[in-house]
This record gives sequence, structure tokens and C-alpha cells, in this order.
Amino acid sequence: MFQQTPVYDRLVAERGDVPVQVRGEADRIHRDLAQVLHRTSSSRPSAPQSVFEPKMPPGVL
Repeated sequence: MFQQTPVYDRLVAERGDVPVQVRGEADRIHRDLAQVLHRTSSSRPSAPQSVFEPKMPPGVL
């Protein structure tokens, strides 16, 4: 992503490779969220697939 330059190399040595750390944390959060969403959807089979999909057909009220 970034071209290696003396300034960038020095910043990485001082502060760590922040873009790589952020990317790794974002990947971890994405995996965790996918697991939660999967568990939620499999534990509530009657839940609508979409917020736009009605829970009950019209006229059943």
C-alpha cells in the first residue's frame, strides 16, 4: 500500500505498522460480527430475512 521510504521506515520502527494493525483488527471484528449474525439468524428462524420483509403476511392482523 505504502511505498517504503526512510521516513515511513522510521515511523514503523517507532510506532509499529499502524495500517497493518488496523487491518488485522478490522478483520477480527468482521469475523466476530459474522459469527454473531450467523448465531442470531440460526437461533431465530422465524425472523424476517430483511427489515423490509414483513413478519406476518398483510391481512393476518
